Amino acid sequence: MIVNLKRCFSKRIHASGAENGRRFSWVYSVLPFNVAIGPIGTLVQLLILQLKGSVVDVGLAVTLFNLVSIPAAMIWGFVTDNFHRRKPIIVASYMATAMLILSFLFVKTINEISVLYALLSFVTAASTTPLNLLVMETERKNKWATTFARLSMTASLGQTLGLIISTFWSYLLPLYFLVVPLGVLSMLSAGLSAFMIKEPHVIFERHIMVMDRHSFLQRLQALPYIFFRIPKIGDFRKIFRTMRFELARQHLLLYLSVFMFYLSSGLFNTSIVPSLQAKQISDMLIFLAVALAIICQMMSFRYAGPYCERNPLIKVATRALVLRSICYGVIGASAYLLYGTLYLIPALIFLPLGAGLAYSLYYTSSYVIIFNTLEDRHQGSSLGVFSALVGIAIMLGSLISGFMSFHLGFHVTFAFAAIFLIVSAWLLLKVKPLVL
Repeated sequence: MIVNLKRCFSKRIHASGAENGRRFSWVYSVLPFNVAIGPIGTLVQLLILQLKGSVVDVGLAVTLFNLVSIPAAMIWGFVTDNFHRRKPIIVASYMATAMLILSFLFVKTINEISVLYALLSFVTAASTTPLNLLVMETERKNKWATTFARLSMTASLGQTLGLIISTFWSYLLPLYFLVVPLGVLSMLSAGLSAFMIKEPHVIFERHIMVMDRHSFLQRLQALPYIFFRIPKIGDFRKIFRTMRFELARQHLLLYLSVFMFYLSSGLFNTSIVPSLQAKQISDMLIFLAVALAIICQMMSFRYAGPYCERNPLIKVATRALVLRSICYGVIGASAYLLYGTLYLIPALIFLPLGAGLAYSLYYTSSYVIIFNTLEDRHQGSSLGVFSALVGIAIMLGSLISGFMSFHLGFHVTFAFAAIFLIVSAWLLLKVKPLVL
């Protein structure tokens, strides 16, 4: 039975200390799964390039992946609302992920790789919402922040380990066979989840995720879309029609700033691996560069929260955007000026700064701003519009990136990514602290 929101915070789950330890240990079952999916994006791009694909092929594959992730977020959200059991969805997601990863052993064309990658986008999204709700359903409210932090750290650690394993594997063994240990690890998570996860006594509605800041941040970190209903044209019109109202105008500026950020991210992230490969940098060193960025991001998230609490959120977000823009600009200039392994040097320095430190500061501050501006009466429509804009921005950036890099060069793509971040910072500076 679904509890109403007035009762959900007062409900207490009584258990002994030993039972609590067994109940909450399920968080660690996500570790092998995240080890498995951590290197998949980089691996898929390298496999496409190994088959003599171009950056256009990479861009189309990433665009398809992002395109599928939007309806996936909607579908699995609705499934979670109507199927009031968590374990079957999580276990099925991990098993389906394992089967798809192992299927890469049997594909030989770029189109087949792209389709498998898109299917991975669909099945990996299934576990995101149930995992978040499990934290809230199995922990007391005063422990939510700690457990969400543990879940986030476990996921980040897993993805980092996956990239480190891939770095050594690509040096010693053929890249194609990397999918074997990754698929086995996802199966391991399925088995651990089936054994360790206990169905909660109290089931919450999905809407409760936006009532707690830690849940909200963790959910969007895992998948940057939340749809409580399919957004309608009227939801978008409402924002633009109310431009004459100061508060609505501030929200629009905030959403446009986020749109520019994700447009920039789509441009840069789609072309960075092909740019490294085009400079004849080995697969091992490419995985190493991505791994260092994720390690820096994981470490930065530990301090981003306290730092954002001590400083004005708008200032933190704009400074992070400027830092990320500088990093993109330097990498773009290096792509134009440097050749061979010399290009790796700025990549190893500025990729961790931009994708690690700057991202963690921007993510934490910007989503706290968005959380603070949500209105109780319009959460569904506001998050629907926000998620749709994010999805469109990422897809558009990925699609443009491949063609722009192919025809104009990687340096042009990275330059535009840096410019869009400056535009994002400029729009954010126009958002008055009054609305936070």
